Amino acid sequence: MENFDYLVIGGGTAGCVLANRLSEDPATTVLLLEAGAADGPPIMSDPALWPMLAGTEVDWGFSSTPQSQTDDAVHPLARGKVLGGSSSINALLHFRGHPLSYDDWETAGATGWNYQSVLPFLKRSETAPGRDPSYRGTSGPMRVGPSDQVNPLFDAVMDAAIETGYSRTDDLNGADGEGVSWSEVNVVDGARQSAADAYLRPVLHRRNLTVLTNAPARKLLIDKGACRGAVYSRGNEEKTAYARREVVLASGTIGSAQLLMVSGVGPADHLREVGVDVVADLPGIGENLQDHTLTPISYSASQEVGRAFVRRPLIRFSSGLSGQPDLQIIFFDFPLYPRARPGAESGYTVTVSLMKPASRGSIRLVNADPSAHPLIDPNYLGDERDMDRLLVGVRQARKIGEAKALTEWREAEVAPGADSRNDSDIRHYIRRSLFSYNHLIGTCRMGTDTHSVVDPYLRVHGISGLRIADASVMPSIISGNPNATVLAIAERAAAYLASSE
Repeated sequence: MENFDYLVIGGGTAGCVLANRLSEDPATTVLLLEAGAADGPPIMSDPALWPMLAGTEVDWGFSSTPQSQTDDAVHPLARGKVLGGSSSINALLHFRGHPLSYDDWETAGATGWNYQSVLPFLKRSETAPGRDPSYRGTSGPMRVGPSDQVNPLFDAVMDAAIETGYSRTDDLNGADGEGVSWSEVNVVDGARQSAADAYLRPVLHRRNLTVLTNAPARKLLIDKGACRGAVYSRGNEEKTAYARREVVLASGTIGSAQLLMVSGVGPADHLREVGVDVVADLPGIGENLQDHTLTPISYSASQEVGRAFVRRPLIRFSSGLSGQPDLQIIFFDFPLYPRARPGAESGYTVTVSLMKPASRGSIRLVNADPSAHPLIDPNYLGDERDMDRLLVGVRQARKIGEAKALTEWREAEVAPGADSRNDSDIRHYIRRSLFSYNHLIGTCRMGTDTHSVVDPYLRVHGISGLRIADASVMPSIISGNPNATVLAIAERAAAYLASSE
């Protein structure tokens, strides 16, 4: 039996922030539990090799249920299982949501989580040299900026985007939330900088901080409406850790919802169905699942395309169908065929992401075993408005791909191909090609209504001593890649805990 002031469950992006900030007070003891290993394979540090990490020992290996609107495909869902979590295996993009994304949170009941309120915590997490300090951080642990390596293909892509009508901006994370800019990444001295690299490894010497890896949590200890700690396993042993102050769940959109449910906290009827004794009936746990998706428009190249981790353009824009920026276009220096299958030929891909999907999915338990993967149903394209927005995105991607600026590079469109031109053909292609951006959020939604899970201070409704601080608390998905925002959520959670709010 172990006693600490704080128990943080999950050593991913949010958990690394929390472990650092909570242990800044030498009088405060912190235990961080991570289910994965302390480190991963050498390729994890090489920014160019990020596509090789999915399916390895540092990936949980989750997958969706068959998705009826994508030809019953089962979609791989990569989530990091290592210190740093998904920040250790992702494509390294540091891309905030548009300001309206955060304003949406407050409108949905997350009082005090509008853009102006979140901005100080977005800034606190980062150092962004050369950017406007009114919007960007100057002394945070994460170093962010465009890659310093260049590829003439992407210079041509930038020209193609401008030719097609997108406004060039210096900083999509700053004052200008729409247009085309060079993407910012988490790379330092040519190597990946995960949240573990930035926040955790520099403070592992602190005597008041204990980090246990290969230590998955199995159950929360809840007694008389209060969370006291957790049971976790290490090797063949089960151990118990107690928190004198609070337990903070930072296990991610899948992990936090699953651990709550196997601990008896969740939709009562569902818990009884799978043999879990009900501790607290919180029907919103596991609901509200959202994800970004990707649809590739791929080209073979008329000259060799170099492969390296280089600066590349990023576009955020509006479909005109939702009242705010809801589409993103990113570019790869290789061709992608349906379901993210890379082509062998030299080429490039103009990839459309739906950033504000209307569809909502769910996570449910298979049984009461905490080690069993849950049923994950993102409900891709379940709302027909998502297809309408993607149609706009595909048309825009093709305009870029066919621009004069790319004439010297473009050989032919290889997916979906020149024959797919009408709306019916494109809809069919979207269904058979769409794949996950691995940006799942929302299963422990913040708010004040009966289906919310945490209040605006991230405290779990009806259970004292328990908070959640990860992507699961987002009421709605942001029009940006989630990692930068998860850093901010964890920074704010740490501030709440430090001030006993």
